[in-house]
Amino acid sequence: MSSIKRYLEFVKPYKWRIFLTVIIGVFKFGIPLLMPLIVKYVIDDIVGAEQLTQTEKINELLLIVGGAFIIFVVLRPPIEYYRQYLAQWTGNKILFDIRENLFDHIQKLSLKYYSQTKTGEIISRVIHDVEQTKNFVMTGLMNIWLDLVTIIIAIAIMLTLDVRLTFVSIALFPLYGLAVRIFYGKLRNLTKNRSQALAEVQGHLHERVQGIPVTRSFALEDYEKEQFEHQNKNFLDRAIDHTTWNAKTFAVMNTITDLAPLLVIAFAGYFAITSGLTVGTIAAFVGYMDRVYSPLRRLISSSTVLVQSIASIDRVYEFMDERYDIKDKPNAKNIEEVDGEIIFDHVTFKYEDEEDMVLEDISLDVKPGETIALVGMSGGGKSTIISLIPRFYDVTSGSIKIDGTDIRDVQARSLRDKIGMVLQDNILFSESIAMNIRMGNPDATDEQVIEAAKAANAHGFIKNLAKGYDTLVGERGVKLSGGQKQRVAIARIFLKNPPILVLDEATSALDLESEHLIQEALEKLASNRTTFIVAHRLSTITHADRIILIENGQVMEQGTHGQLMDKQGGYYNLYQVQQLDDNSTLPLT
Repeated sequence: MSSIKRYLEFVKPYKWRIFLTVIIGVFKFGIPLLMPLIVKYVIDDIVGAEQLTQTEKINELLLIVGGAFIIFVVLRPPIEYYRQYLAQWTGNKILFDIRENLFDHIQKLSLKYYSQTKTGEIISRVIHDVEQTKNFVMTGLMNIWLDLVTIIIAIAIMLTLDVRLTFVSIALFPLYGLAVRIFYGKLRNLTKNRSQALAEVQGHLHERVQGIPVTRSFALEDYEKEQFEHQNKNFLDRAIDHTTWNAKTFAVMNTITDLAPLLVIAFAGYFAITSGLTVGTIAAFVGYMDRVYSPLRRLISSSTVLVQSIASIDRVYEFMDERYDIKDKPNAKNIEEVDGEIIFDHVTFKYEDEEDMVLEDISLDVKPGETIALVGMSGGGKSTIISLIPRFYDVTSGSIKIDGTDIRDVQARSLRDKIGMVLQDNILFSESIAMNIRMGNPDATDEQVIEAAKAANAHGFIKNLAKGYDTLVGERGVKLSGGQKQRVAIARIFLKNPPILVLDEATSALDLESEHLIQEALEKLASNRTTFIVAHRLSTITHADRIILIENGQVMEQGTHGQLMDKQGGYYNLYQVQQLDDNSTLPLT
């Protein structure tokens, strides 16, 4: 199915409103078609009527102008209002529905997609391209029909005035069709190229705005200016290509449009001289030239707008067709209760088909309420293991089971609802602290939010802020310190109260005081929950029920801290190195 047919699925619920808008529009554009007839009547039947007295002529003139005044001043304004209102309401409602659909689509796309796509490009498609598709509704489904109807009515009236002159008026119509065929196919591709270039600029800009601290700290302003100039120049080149072709299109179209009235004037003069064509009829035809060729110009302009909107529709559906890597099976179950037993059964995983394996033959049997610590060098596969538990990715082979059920047989949302995650860099939204804590349970009361904050050792610093829980944290929580952000993130997990907990480097890169407060909160949070901890600082996981050493995507050792130290293997060596490093940082006495 073409993108246009698919777009019309969003239009279908509003087809009667569109039909009503077109009908009202016919009256809106049809009323001005009376004006040339009024001019003809005044010239031929009032001013040129020798049988009428001056008084009769004035009375006729007042009558015809009075009637026209009522039509144009009393009748036309409400028609204009409702036509504009219905058109804009319908167009905006369709865009609302599309963006709702796209946002739902965005939330279903995999983390793999987001790792490969710039945020700015996604925003460009949802905001800019969707907005451009509005022209397809306003122009393609409304205005084009109105202009066509206006032209047909005008030609029908002209035929009643003079058949010969009417055919002269429309003699150049075939040239329009030829010009549209020649020019507008290429214009669609140029429009798509321009939109893609704009999306790339937006993606680059979004990324650089987020990275301003890096730019400043490395004094990269001049370098970044050159990078942005390169992106901006690419957009300029695509825009100029589009503009150049568009200008050629309009030059040809307007030339054809300007020739038509000249032909009418020439033939009208000839017919007036040779066959007695009246002055009123000539005046009416000159008036109808504007009534015919103004809609025709709008049609040509609409063709450009329509081509641009169709290109945007194509881009919207390219994005909408991005496949979901994680899909629920048709008969997927909803998890109601979870004890917390998790089994990795010979799990193998790689991110892309052409890449090497990240995990190889991982088998683990985690009991309900057990705390598992994953340790090892960076890049060994620890974070990948915990990303598989909530199905951010699916295993390449093998299986992961929760309480004996393969997680691919359950609904992903219900699975994730039973898992709480505290990461090294938790994302906070640029709203209040209370709202960010409520992400764990949007229906929580103020009292529950405060209790969760107290449990996360966050209440103390929150109440000292100027607006307390109503304090806005800024984009990504920029107004809070690293330790404060972590405690807010932990508070929302307390509020969620999940049976399974995942802690990925939750205390790394923090000062000792913040680490102590967070460690205390995490130990309280992990109580009676199945917990996975990824940590580089081994001193923070010695309490774990089991420590698993991961190297090169494989389980190399597992046991308690004491057992692994007695074994004096890989874990023992890592721990000794870290102890030496910690001791070397102590102040001399």
